[in-house]
Amino acid sequence: MEFQSARVRSVKSSPSMTISVAAKQMLAAGEPVINLSLGEPDFNTPAHVIEAAHQAMLDGNNHYTGPNGLEVLRQAIVDKFQRENGLRYGLDEICVGNGAKQLLFNAFLATLEPNDEVITPAPYWVSYTDMAILNGGVPKVIPCGSEYGFKLDAARLEAAITAKTRWLMLNSPNNPCGAIYTREEFAALGAVLERHPQVLVISDEIYEHILLTDKPFVSFVKACPQLRERTLLINGVSKAYAMTGYRLGYAAGPKALIVAMNKTQSQTTTCPSTISQLAAAAALNGTQDFVREANREYQARGALVVKGLSDIEGLELQMPDGAFYAFPKCAAFIGKRTPDGQVIESDTDLSAYLLRVGKVATVPGSAFGLEPYIRLSFATSREQLEQAIVQMREALAALK
Repeated sequence: MEFQSARVRSVKSSPSMTISVAAKQMLAAGEPVINLSLGEPDFNTPAHVIEAAHQAMLDGNNHYTGPNGLEVLRQAIVDKFQRENGLRYGLDEICVGNGAKQLLFNAFLATLEPNDEVITPAPYWVSYTDMAILNGGVPKVIPCGSEYGFKLDAARLEAAITAKTRWLMLNSPNNPCGAIYTREEFAALGAVLERHPQVLVISDEIYEHILLTDKPFVSFVKACPQLRERTLLINGVSKAYAMTGYRLGYAAGPKALIVAMNKTQSQTTTCPSTISQLAAAAALNGTQDFVREANREYQARGALVVKGLSDIEGLELQMPDGAFYAFPKCAAFIGKRTPDGQVIESDTDLSAYLLRVGKVATVPGSAFGLEPYIRLSFATSREQLEQAIVQMREALAALK
């Protein structure tokens, strides 16, 4: 008996999560694996946020909220956009969800008709395309390799838009490569979109606070205010405040879209955790010292990883501007043989080899729509990163 619909059969499980599970199983079996596959801060949540969650439980906040979340949290989000991004939103233009991932899913569920196209520059976060497919959409992937600076330009966007285009997916700073769009680059894309009023924009800005170089972050709506009523900003507390397990994301967009997204949420998860909402409000309203301190550590780790990987002959790497990932090109290793005679035919094979022989878990670029690359998260200790580079260097040197 078949238990999966055709739509579910057409998508894959999250590759990064699958690799992470495999790495954890190896660790449980006693193998010394260094797991660089998941984008998850290794820091603990700031103490004042933990205390807010604790107090929320003591105060009896154990009830449902409305689908759009608590007003105290939505007000904190409104204040955040005004304070940090120079953007004004009303309370009815904000919604919260069980992580930014659910909000992306809700947006597609609320808006996509069968065969609507979702323009997705690659490399892209692993779930974008599958979420579009699950909701009846058709991902239209535009490869944007290192030769393009990993970014979509105006000419390629114009060429990709058709009468069926419904969404453009943007992600800055980008997972997996760390590229950041400048104000001018966003403005050039915005000029194209002005000529195509049927196209909506999702700007995923979840890594906003993790900046590794002097390149500043700018929100898409700040760069393209004329597209405010067609843009959904996606953000959350997972990355900046080390709150991945709290599952709390938020979005800002036109009221009609927010209403539709809240409708879908009311029929799925009802609302995010009340305790997580109050913790998130404390994170947004409280001191931002943790965010700044964590960012300095990510900068140091990023420099360490880029230097270490650049010293490995055969890897090509651009310094990421943001997020906490390195995304080296590994074309030089495709076609080589492992010590036991297996041919490395793809970046998937290379990641599997690095896990099996190098004992380092990475994610192949194919998971992000771009080959041949591998992604490494440096959201772990410097000691672990240094050891991972040593093990990768030895494993790659053994390929002939």
